[in-house]
Amino acid sequence: MTATISFAINIASTMLGYVYDLGIKVATPVGTLVGQLLFGWLADIVGRKRMYGIELIIIIVATFGQAVSGSAHSISIIGVLVVWRFIMGVGIGGDYPLSAVLTSEFSSTHMRGRLMTVVFANQGWGQLAAALIAIIVVAAYKTSLLNDDPTVLAHVDPMWRLLIGLGCVPGVIALYFRLTIPETPRFTLDIERDVNQATADVDNVLNAGHKTTVDPDKIERIAAPKASLADFRAYYSKWSNLKVLIGCSYSWFALDVAFYGLGLNSSIILTAIGFGAPSKNVTGTLAVYQNLRNVAVGNLILIVAGLIPGYWATFLFVDRWGRKPIQLMGFIVLTVLFVVMGFAYDKLTATPGAQKAFVFLYCLTNFFQNFGPNTTTFIVPGEAFPTRYRSTSHGISAASGKLGAIIAQVGFARLRDIGGTNKFVKHILEIFAFFMLTGIFSTLLIPETNQKSLEELSGEDQDVYTAPPPKSSPRA
Repeated sequence: MTATISFAINIASTMLGYVYDLGIKVATPVGTLVGQLLFGWLADIVGRKRMYGIELIIIIVATFGQAVSGSAHSISIIGVLVVWRFIMGVGIGGDYPLSAVLTSEFSSTHMRGRLMTVVFANQGWGQLAAALIAIIVVAAYKTSLLNDDPTVLAHVDPMWRLLIGLGCVPGVIALYFRLTIPETPRFTLDIERDVNQATADVDNVLNAGHKTTVDPDKIERIAAPKASLADFRAYYSKWSNLKVLIGCSYSWFALDVAFYGLGLNSSIILTAIGFGAPSKNVTGTLAVYQNLRNVAVGNLILIVAGLIPGYWATFLFVDRWGRKPIQLMGFIVLTVLFVVMGFAYDKLTATPGAQKAFVFLYCLTNFFQNFGPNTTTFIVPGEAFPTRYRSTSHGISAASGKLGAIIAQVGFARLRDIGGTNKFVKHILEIFAFFMLTGIFSTLLIPETNQKSLEELSGEDQDVYTAPPPKSSPRA
C-alpha cells in the first residue's frame, strides 16, 4: 500500500515539474528516515499493535493534504508540499519495522521467510498499480491537456493531485485490518512479561472468532530481561550482537545507494525502449502529454521486466537456500553487473543496438536487487534480534538504508552531469559497483536465520523466560 503512494508520487513528480519545484522530492526520504527510527523505537516500548495503524493514519492524512494543497499570500505551495511530504515520509518510515516485525513474530519458523517476502514483495504490485493509475489519469486528461495554454498547463495540476489522492484509497481499506490486528504473543510475553495474556493471544490467533479473555486480577508474570538504555548498551557492547546490527545496517545502506541511484539512468533506459523524452520536433502541450505518458508506460514496462520477478524469485527460494546465500549471491552478481555497465557505458549507449544490451543489463540489475539484498535486508533485521530490541534494530537498519537512498538521490544526482549531460553516469555506476562489493563483506557479518526460531536467533538463554519474577517485584 505504501509502495502505491510512494511510486505514484515519483511519477507525479514529473507532473509537478511542469508546475512546481522538483526540490520537494527530498522531503519524503528524510521523513522516512525519521519515521523508521521513531516508530521502530516506539513499537518496542508501547507495543506493535498500538503503533500499527497510527503510521497508516499519518500516511493517509498527509497524502490527502498534498492532494488539496494550495498557496496564499503568506505561504507558498512549495512549503506546504514539503511539510506534507515530510509527514507522509514519517508514516512510510514507520511501516518498515512494524510490518516486518509483526510478520516475523506471527510466523512459524518453516515459512517465516516466505511470509515476510510476501509482505515486502507487495511493493512491486503497488508500483505496478501506481503506474497503471498514472496511465489512466494521463489518458483521461489527454484532450484537455492538448487544448491547454502551453504557458499555463492548467490541467496538469489536477492530474498530479488526482494521482496522489487516489493513493489514499488502499490505505483506508487497509486501516481497519491494521487497527484490529492482535498484539504479537512474543511482545506480550517478552516485553509485557504476561504469561496468561500471551497464551490468550495465541489462542485468539489460532481460533479466530473465539476470543479468549484474561482476568486482570490473575496476571502471571515472568522475569524476562527488560529493555532499558543500560541494557541496550550492554547488549550491543558484545561484538557478537553489534556485528549483526552493523551487518544489517551497512548492507541495507550499500544496497540503497545503488537501488535508488539506478534511477539516474531511467531517462536513458526509457529512451532505449522507445519511451523517452519526446522528439525535439514535438513541441507545446503535445510534448507534455507524450512525456507524461512515456514516463508512466515506460516505468510500467521496467517494473514488470525486472522488479516484480525478482521479488517472487526470492519467495520461491528464501526458505530453501536461506537469506544469507541469496544476499551474497545478489551482491556478487550486482558487483559484476555494475562493473560491466560502468566501464562499458560509452559503448553500451553509443548506438540503438547497443542500448538494447544496456536495457537488458538494467533489467537484470533490477531483478538481482530484489532476488537478493533488497528483499533480504528487510527480512533479516526482523528475525536476528531479541524481541525487546527487534523493532528498534530493524528501524536502525532501515534508516541506514534510507540514508543511502538520500545520498544517491541528492548527491549522485548532482554529479551526473559533470563534464556534460550524463557524462559522469559511467563513473557513478562504477561507484555503485564498489558499494556492492562492500556489501559482500557486510553480509558476512549477519547470521543465517533460515529455519531457526526467533528465540534461538536472539542468542539468549531462554530459561529466564520461564522463571517467575522475585516476589518483591512490583506488578506492572
